[in-house]
Amino acid sequence: MSDLRNVSSNPHIRAKDTTSRIMLTVVIALLLPAFFGIYNFGFRALVLILISIATCVLTEYIYEKLMKKPITIGDFSAVVTGLLLALNLPVSVPFWIPVVGGVFAILVVKMLFGGLGQNFMNPALAGRCFLLISFTSLMTNFNCDAYTGATPLASLKAGESVNVLNMILGRTAGTIGETSVIAIVLGACVLIVAGVIDLRVPGSYIASFAVFVLLFAALSGIAISPAYLSAQLAGGGLMLGAFFMATDYVTRPVTKKGQYIYGVILGFLTAIFRIFGASAEGVSYAIILGNLLVPLIERYTMPKAFGKEESGHEEHAERCGHSVRNHPGSRIAAGLCLSDNKRAHRTSGGAGTGKCVP
Repeated sequence: MSDLRNVSSNPHIRAKDTTSRIMLTVVIALLLPAFFGIYNFGFRALVLILISIATCVLTEYIYEKLMKKPITIGDFSAVVTGLLLALNLPVSVPFWIPVVGGVFAILVVKMLFGGLGQNFMNPALAGRCFLLISFTSLMTNFNCDAYTGATPLASLKAGESVNVLNMILGRTAGTIGETSVIAIVLGACVLIVAGVIDLRVPGSYIASFAVFVLLFAALSGIAISPAYLSAQLAGGGLMLGAFFMATDYVTRPVTKKGQYIYGVILGFLTAIFRIFGASAEGVSYAIILGNLLVPLIERYTMPKAFGKEESGHEEHAERCGHSVRNHPGSRIAAGLCLSDNKRAHRTSGGAGTGKCVP
């Protein structure tokens, strides 16, 4: 009976996509901002990226080896986590910082919750937030050989003018992978063309952020101009977060309506943090908080079965061994029982693999 609960009811969508193929596509897309970060900040950026990736892969391998679990490093998810974590680090941090962040991201956030598909928040962002809280001075020091002084967002928050063109091109201080909007958008285009992501989450995130940041800036008495809005959109980790982290299959809603709501919530939170918060940035915390709201979003956006009352869904779920009221992970989609490990199905696509249709 327990095995049957790991298989979703028909209809199934069969596709050639596998977890390793999807993750490898993400790695390829991330190489564009990564290469620009190495060009922008020098050889030290490459070393930090390699240390972060190696730490994440090794941590996952050692844990699975010790726990006698199947080795899953071949799905490239640990590589994606390590690369994303490195791209969210200042180039000036000590080499042990990506080691600590990588171990926390993989061991605590991912593996202890069951591995890929079971984590409730983005591991790379959780690692970055952990580092920001634990080593604030190191994680907010953006001075390096190439750039000195405050980041454009910090200057903007202080009421100073910034060069928007330099922000778009990437000739500014910041983390390794967030500075060049052009490189990030080109990488996002790779994911969109490959069908890995769509624009529901990033589009609603960026658009709602623009609306809320203008509204909150006006309420705060900040002078609003096209240059101000452009700087807010091009600065910090907004573009990197919107296209590469908010779109994470495991930690975003599965329903289309839920993805739009999720994007608006992220835009709202990011604007709150940037305008009213002590820090000039807020993308990481916004996405992490958004991840925590995903079960609630899905609960109220999951479509009902055609021609059925909600009570009928719950009875059907109970007959399948699920408790809809007591277990948010067991939900009804198109009149079918979703499995308890729904998120594992979302990330394990492959020929002959059944995927639930939301």
